Amino acid sequence: MKKIKITLLTKVIIAIAAGVLFGQFLPLGLARIFVTFNSLFGNFLSFSIPLIILGLVTPAIGELGKGAGKLLAITALIAYGSTIFSGFFTYLSGSAIFPHILPTNTELTAMENPEDFMLKPYFVVAMPPLMDVMTALLLSFTIGLGISNIQGTTLRDTFSDFKDIIIKLIEAIIIPLLPLHIFGIFLNMTVSGQVMSVITMFLKVIVVIFVLHVLLLLIQFTIAGGVSGKNPLRLLKNMLPAYATALGTQSSAATIPVTLAQAVKNGVSENIAIFVVPLCATIHLSGSTMKITACAMAIMIMAGEPITFSQFGGFIMMLGVTMVAAPGVPGGAIMAALGLLQGMLGFNETLQALMIALYIAMDSFGTACNVTGDGAIAVVVDKIAGKQV
Repeated sequence: MKKIKITLLTKVIIAIAAGVLFGQFLPLGLARIFVTFNSLFGNFLSFSIPLIILGLVTPAIGELGKGAGKLLAITALIAYGSTIFSGFFTYLSGSAIFPHILPTNTELTAMENPEDFMLKPYFVVAMPPLMDVMTALLLSFTIGLGISNIQGTTLRDTFSDFKDIIIKLIEAIIIPLLPLHIFGIFLNMTVSGQVMSVITMFLKVIVVIFVLHVLLLLIQFTIAGGVSGKNPLRLLKNMLPAYATALGTQSSAATIPVTLAQAVKNGVSENIAIFVVPLCATIHLSGSTMKITACAMAIMIMAGEPITFSQFGGFIMMLGVTMVAAPGVPGGAIMAALGLLQGMLGFNETLQALMIALYIAMDSFGTACNVTGDGAIAVVVDKIAGKQV
């Protein structure tokens, strides 16, 4: 008998529904057991965030610079530009839309200090991180750039092994426990009477992000069509099989064969497609950046926090670099971004859990946007490479 595999998205949906349901009748003493788990898991996540940054960002930057040629630099620059454009496009759109559809200063403000407003854990175990988030980021950039510019391989191999450890940590511990953590968050919110405002926010934000990611793809392929002199709608139509595949796999890496085939169908030379598509599957995450930016804005608006361009401008610029480090597992991008959410936007454990739940609820759409946009970049790079020949 074939074993039924439950996706992470399904588990998160079940966890949210179960948290809302059990919060209606579960005795407070029993509910505090899950709150205690949330406290322990949240502290462990805070401890892990600098390690995740150091283990993922360092080798990603090191490998990106390894043997970097002109075409690699051009592709990386275009991918980063696309990712940054997505972030600022989302910020401007969210600034115009979210204040009108999301209530501010609601009960969500209580989540700034959940120990004061919601159920308390039975006990707390302190798990201080080895370093703060910005130190981890700066250290990652410094070592990563150094690795890419030295001849030796010892340090590169060391961080490659460390990356494998961190990915194992994410895949074997953090991701499997996330649904239980999210269950506890929504259970606590239900007991505290805050859950309906959050559920309403989820639905509104999902609709807005879906519309924005369609618009982003139209913009990307309009630019690609303008550069290459091809019909942008036909280019986009040819990439739809890759879009559909990514919806099912929730993985840019797993969709590479389809993305390659469709890029070639769009007239991209095979050698360029083979170079650009796998690279962009790692470094081009415009859809993920859109989701993280929009979700962060929505949660901050609901929490009554001010949203400023200077604050989000720096966040988006750093997010574009951090997304390079996102491992190819469902939820990997939000794991890589937790450090920035904590260090630059002040997200505590509760807001991080909400962010993870909201992000994973749209994980398929973000991945589909990422890989489809890779097709647009391949068209542009192919045109640039043709001019250089």
